[in-house]
Amino acid sequence: MSVTERQIRDVLSNVMSPDGVPLTQAKVLSEIAINDGKAYFSINVDAANASAWGDVRAKAEAAVRGMAGVTSAMVVLTAERKPMTAATAAPAPYRRVSGAGGGLPPATAHRPTPHAASGSPMAKQAPIPGIAAIVAVASGKGGVGKSTTSLNLALGLRDLGLRVGLMDADIYGPSVPRLTAIHDKPVVNEHKKMIPIERFGLSIMSIGFLVEEETAMIWRGPMVMSAITQMLREVAWGKLDILVVDMPPGTGDAQLTLAQNVPLKGAVIVSTPQDLALIDARRGLAMFRKVNVPVLGIVENMSYFQCPECGTRSDIFGHGGARHEAERLGVPFLGEVPLHMAIRATSDAGTPVVASEPDGPHAAIYRAIATQVRDQLKDTLAMAAD
Repeated sequence: MSVTERQIRDVLSNVMSPDGVPLTQAKVLSEIAINDGKAYFSINVDAANASAWGDVRAKAEAAVRGMAGVTSAMVVLTAERKPMTAATAAPAPYRRVSGAGGGLPPATAHRPTPHAASGSPMAKQAPIPGIAAIVAVASGKGGVGKSTTSLNLALGLRDLGLRVGLMDADIYGPSVPRLTAIHDKPVVNEHKKMIPIERFGLSIMSIGFLVEEETAMIWRGPMVMSAITQMLREVAWGKLDILVVDMPPGTGDAQLTLAQNVPLKGAVIVSTPQDLALIDARRGLAMFRKVNVPVLGIVENMSYFQCPECGTRSDIFGHGGARHEAERLGVPFLGEVPLHMAIRATSDAGTPVVASEPDGPHAAIYRAIATQVRDQLKDTLAMAAD
């Protein structure tokens, strides 16, 4: 049975604002998006009153989740300061967001303080029960093969005997559904948590499983942050050694949300050899260092092209730039992945090369990268195993 926006609004009319006004009459609700039983909307209030609305958001989300025909609900509390005047000028405007797992003010990441300091965003980090280590795979720009690297890295870690999950946090352009050929929708367990989809021996979750492939994800920063928080904390990940998180490109809300919500054990930076990509990779690396996330190393993707007919090697995008950058910045260089038709073809077919050609040279490259990542996390993994 499908649920309608009118039915959701009827239920929300029984949720009261802090002033005792029905939520539907408080002029704070956004449009309600419904997709395959999943409901999304925001509650928009002034920042001065944000603390009073936290319980309202939780009650609204619980009310919608309890409806027949609703499999999950994402309700975001967006609180923004009114425009400043000369009389009320403050050091900097900011936004607060509260999602299902608790939100964080993104502006605070630009003023890092020690984790123990009062008000530090890092003080709100909390591990995810059952997951020993969370590793982000990031890039400063799009189009460098980050998602392909994330998936094959996860498979390489699996081949090392580890229990591995893959979370696709690329909210605006999720690629994992296509790379894995997963068309199923996740189901919800008795605790109202989504169950990740199993494929290739990995536990996989993507926002792309919840929306149609061609749907435009036009979300404001707070909704991005809430979506990532929910995929971290409202998914039944079970017991994992490593959760690999495929990040969206750039250094925005998604990256900061992840770093502020969970104690990341490391980040892998993906770049191509050319100078422009390396400049952006440098920014990504600097961001993770700024929020005290260890950089496990740099991967040079599309490092070279080797002709399948004659074997001639061509450095289409230059060569060695990522290795030199890693040396300059004092981080490990994890390896070179060639630009090869087999990697492209298996990715497009939803049969990643480590899974479909496990004895091939490209699978060996990814496993070598995975080995270096695992070795850097050995103390964490050993503690979790005790």
